[in-house]
Amino acid sequence: MIDSGPAAKIVQRGVTTWTLRMSSPDRLRPVRADVPMRVERSQVPSIDLSRALYAAVGSRVCWTDRFAWDHETWEAWVNRDTMATWIATVRGTVAGFFELEAQPGGAVEIVLFGLLPQFYGQGLGGALLTACVENAWRGGVDWSPGAGPTSHVFLRTSTLDHRHAVRNYLARGFETAEAETADKPVPDPRLAPWPLPRDPRLVPASDL
Repeated sequence: MIDSGPAAKIVQRGVTTWTLRMSSPDRLRPVRADVPMRVERSQVPSIDLSRALYAAVGSRVCWTDRFAWDHETWEAWVNRDTMATWIATVRGTVAGFFELEAQPGGAVEIVLFGLLPQFYGQGLGGALLTACVENAWRGGVDWSPGAGPTSHVFLRTSTLDHRHAVRNYLARGFETAEAETADKPVPDPRLAPWPLPRDPRLVPASDL
């Protein structure tokens, strides 16, 4: 049950948002995982699977926006030709996923990216991001043939994301294209299926 008291209210907090960009596949600095990890594109659109992945990965990093999506919104999202999802598994267990969207002009956005919490700290983040970027550069060839060749890859992240997220992106070769700090509404983390380990509305971003 969600508490309706003061602690459950949306809180305004200073949040820094970065737009990161990679302008050439030669900029990628790949890294491979010591742990055997398989990364495979999900070729059968599934509303239930996409929502479950969103909840599982986002449960620690305040992903809550899509919990307001209705069935029709999810269905429209997963069935678009310009969007594709890849799932990472380790010894048969889902370890993480990423979503790519081909956009006009050859841009490919990394819309979502992350690991399930039990796979943190195993050196998988850099390897999964490597696979993510490699597949992003193959957009228009392998998974979104109508989009044309990829011109650049970009993503948006913020201080609400995992504390090592920006470091991982920069280490793989992304560059900061834009940064902005502004007060933004941070939702009650208990809207997620499990409580966050710490409330991102109340603690400094550096402690998340």
